[in-house]
Amino acid sequence: MEKILIIGANGQLGTELSAALQTKYGQDAVIGSDIRKPQEENSIFELLDVLDNDALLKTVKKHKITQIYHLAAILSAKGEENPKMTWNINMNGLLNVLEVAHYEKLKKVYYPSSIAVFGTTTPSPAPQYTSMNPATIYGISKRAGEQWCEYYFNKYGVDVRSLRYPGLISYKTSPGGGTTDYAVDIFYKAVEGAKFSCFLEENTRLPMMYMPDAVRATMELMEAPKESLSTHEGYNLNAFDCTPKELYNELKKHVPNLEISYQIDKLRQSIADSWSDTVNDDVARKDWNWNHRYDMESTTKDMLLNLKKKFAVK
Repeated sequence: MEKILIIGANGQLGTELSAALQTKYGQDAVIGSDIRKPQEENSIFELLDVLDNDALLKTVKKHKITQIYHLAAILSAKGEENPKMTWNINMNGLLNVLEVAHYEKLKKVYYPSSIAVFGTTTPSPAPQYTSMNPATIYGISKRAGEQWCEYYFNKYGVDVRSLRYPGLISYKTSPGGGTTDYAVDIFYKAVEGAKFSCFLEENTRLPMMYMPDAVRATMELMEAPKESLSTHEGYNLNAFDCTPKELYNELKKHVPNLEISYQIDKLRQSIADSWSDTVNDDVARKDWNWNHRYDMESTTKDMLLNLKKKFAVK
């Protein structure tokens, strides 16, 4: 019987991944954890700081954990406000998880990476194996984390798996300080009837993905046979790419009165400019048959439908 620990369960990805794993394995098989309690406790939950190695080990032993999904991290824009703290949380938290997984002989570990590992020397579309010169402490820590994952797999046999997520779009949780957050906020403004102010330039192209695809990709990778995987660093993952202007024009088809203005955030614009504008994920499609289901059009329709339900807008 699997017992799964999710570290960072309160975040954007953690919230939806927790629900999906509970559906598959049962509520008692999934233990959520974070540094704060969730607003609603729908399953077993532990207060846990991943930097506290003793507490992490105690939690793993207490619940007889077989898999860890390590989602706790400080994201790109927030990370630039305090680089040392970001490195400490993003790097040492991962190392604590890998050490526990090694010594407790856990079956699997999941580690989320990001398109932030790419940089200005990366060609477009970004290949699976390519030049990487990340420009943010978030990207630097994710790239280093990928290499630690490969190291623990090769040296100790820890079955750790990873995906390089594009920008994630979700109606269930608020943005968490990422550079692609505009692509969530614009939907909220559209449903609320408010004018949207975008912090990126209108023609800034970035890879995007609807959260149901991201959750499904995560679970499919974790369920794939180990022998089918060609890397334990991070798989490129893609669904569609768009600019703020293109996403706005798609939304206008459904919300004709939506207005947009551009108030450029120099920090987040510089981060976006350093990333690849699209990603090649052929290796993921070959190794474990990854295939996205949502493009920009279907993402827009589903986001609006669910946000209207959420806010009871008729």
